[in-house]
Amino acid sequence: MKTLTKSEMQVMNILWDMQRGNCVADILKHYPEPKPAYTTVATFLKILEQKGFVEHRKGTGKLLIYSPLMTRERYSRQVVDDVKNTFFGGKLSSLVSFFASQEQLSQEEIEEIKQIINNLEP
Repeated sequence: MKTLTKSEMQVMNILWDMQRGNCVADILKHYPEPKPAYTTVATFLKILEQKGFVEHRKGTGKLLIYSPLMTRERYSRQVVDDVKNTFFGGKLSSLVSFFASQEQLSQEEIEEIKQIINNLEP
């Protein structure tokens, strides 16, 4: 699986949040200040297209409209699966144990996690 850089992830998050195809100018409107240059965003979109994360279609004139090819949920799942398989031998219990031991969980968070697990049981 190809991974996203921080800057590529920022572009993808904007596209996912917009929920429709958009041109570079529309994407730029959703950037926080200081906004990158138009050409910078266009370059990120070209890279994202080469990596298979977005596609483009022709708009009016020379305008290109970009749309994500993958949902945020699917990408998140792939990243978590990669971490689980690379660092925890593919075992979810090892991944959960690691994060539970590294985080300073409040009693409320522990109860919330227990409730989530209990709701999953058949």
